[in-house]
Amino acid sequence: MIEIRNLHKHYRMGESVVRALDGVDLSIAQGEMISITGPSGSGKSTLMHLLGCLDRPTSGTFRFDNVLVSSLSSRELAKLRNRQIGFVFQTFNLIERTRAVDNVALPLVYARQRNTHRSAMAALERVGLTQRAHHKPNEMSGGERQRVAIARAIVNNPSLIFADEPTGNLDTRTGEQIMQIFHNLHASGVTIILVTHEMNIAAQAQRILKMRDGKILEDRAVDHDHRQELIAESVEDRNTALNYADGLRKQKADTES
Repeated sequence: MIEIRNLHKHYRMGESVVRALDGVDLSIAQGEMISITGPSGSGKSTLMHLLGCLDRPTSGTFRFDNVLVSSLSSRELAKLRNRQIGFVFQTFNLIERTRAVDNVALPLVYARQRNTHRSAMAALERVGLTQRAHHKPNEMSGGERQRVAIARAIVNNPSLIFADEPTGNLDTRTGEQIMQIFHNLHASGVTIILVTHEMNIAAQAQRILKMRDGKILEDRAVDHDHRQELIAESVEDRNTALNYADGLRKQKADTES
C-alpha cells in the first residue's frame, strides 16, 4: 500500500537546515495497524504529514497503491486524500457551531457527493453516536467529540486512517473506548497508523516504529511479551510523573505554610 525509499524532508531556519526526516525507508501493507512513537522533534508528525499527502518531501520516493505521489498535481493529491485517507487529530478540529452530522458530512460536501446526511448518519452509527447527531461540539464531552472526528474520517470509507495522538486529550477510560473503535475499523480491513507518545496506546498496534532525529531507529512487530513490557513501561512512566507532580504540590504547600 505504502512504499517509501530514502525520504527526506528539510526545513531552512535562518542559516541552518533542519532535517525533519533524514533518509527514511518504510513499507506498509494494506490492513496493517502501526504505531509511530518518539520524542518531540523526532520526525513522527512530519512522517505522518508526508504519508498523508499533506506535504511533499524534499527528496526520495513515495508510492501509494503503486502510484508515484510526487508525480501528482495538488488537485490530484487533494482528491487522493479525500477519497482514500482519513485523519483524526488530538484536538478534534471540529467546527464548533455546526451540528455533529454536518461536521461529519464535510468531506462528502467537498467531494460534491449526494445523500450526505444519510452517509454521515451511517458513519455516526459506526462510532455509536447517532443520538448526538444534532448536537454541536460545545455540547459534547471530549470522547464524544473524538467520535465525531472519527466518523468524519471514515465517512468516505477510506482505506487508510491516520490518528495523531487520538487519546491525548482524553481520560484513560474514554481513551480505551476510542481505541476500541480503531480496533473495530482495523478488523474491517482499514489500515491504521497511530502517532502517539503513549506506550500503552502504541502497544496495541501490530508494529511499532520508534523514531529519533528524523530516522526510524526500530521497526518491530509487537508480540504478547513485548506488548506487556510496553504496558508495564507506560504504567511506570505514569506513576513517576504522578509522584513528581505530587512532590511539587507538597513542596509548594510547605513553602506557603
